[in-house]
Amino acid sequence: MIKNDLFLRALKGETVDRPPVWMMRQAGRYLPEFMEIKHKYDFFTRCQTPELASEITVQPIRRYGMDAAILFSDILVIPQAMNIHVEMKPNFGPYLPNPIRTQKDLDAVIIPDIQDSLGYVMDAIKATKEKLNDEIPLIGFAGSPWTILCYCVQGQGSKNFDKAKELCFTNPVVAHSLLQKITDTTIAYLKAKVEAGVDAVQVFDSWGGMLSPVDYQEFSWQYMQQIIDALKDITPVIAFGKGCWFALNEMSKSGASALGVDWTCSARNARYLSGGNITLQGNFDPTRLFSPPSEIKKMVTQMINEFGKDKYIVNLGHGILPNIPLDHAKAFVDAVKEYKAN
Repeated sequence: MIKNDLFLRALKGETVDRPPVWMMRQAGRYLPEFMEIKHKYDFFTRCQTPELASEITVQPIRRYGMDAAILFSDILVIPQAMNIHVEMKPNFGPYLPNPIRTQKDLDAVIIPDIQDSLGYVMDAIKATKEKLNDEIPLIGFAGSPWTILCYCVQGQGSKNFDKAKELCFTNPVVAHSLLQKITDTTIAYLKAKVEAGVDAVQVFDSWGGMLSPVDYQEFSWQYMQQIIDALKDITPVIAFGKGCWFALNEMSKSGASALGVDWTCSARNARYLSGGNITLQGNFDPTRLFSPPSEIKKMVTQMINEFGKDKYIVNLGHGILPNIPLDHAKAFVDAVKEYKAN
């Protein structure tokens, strides 16, 4: 049994004294202990070496004592396993030199054997579970099929993912075939993570907000729904779509245990749009962590009051930024731990 199960209780919608807290990207680049490892090992070496991935996962827990850990990894390990070459270029980000834009490109994309291609992730989960020693839950994650497609087709990060959208609108057969291959791989991957020991999973639809509400249903949500359907009976699933407030109502009926919300949607609107019965997670603007610690504490308390302490997980509205001062991150976590309901 997990000693601090606050996060899991919030996912079940149980009454709690205070909401749980964790931060997207909490294992990483804002921590000096992470930067020491980063200077020694390149990005995918860190992901693929279980001792490194597990150490990076627990670093923020040692420092701040969040209520959940999230496994250090990357959403792009999925295309790597699918026979798509992915590089992580310093000061540039993801780079895929052979983007998928034609049927011929698609034919080379495989649905891999997960243990064979991504077994290192399962080893990292087991190593992390040992380090956590049942103190707090461990979250596993994957990118949404649409978000993965964006990188596979664009070949790199983008402000608008125009090439990815162009493929969807000019060659939907190839787009949907690629989305289905990614979906099938992701389902197998997340199931393997649950078997390896994660206590919940989150699906990140980082680029869902690039699509119109109609196109979102066709090219993103229906594939996320497949993932939720395949996993909801074996583990809690958190669905997070950045910029996807327009889909909160449909998401709330999906069988997901919780929905992530970004900072552009107020607590009141998020509760209203999601029907008021599902656990919500979010939605502090990551850039607001530059505010003075005293102000951060006030804003976090106000945010909890607006969402309500139950059916709520405190988090950022997207990943923590690299240059956030350590005591500001601490103020964010501490504000939640010190929360007293009025």
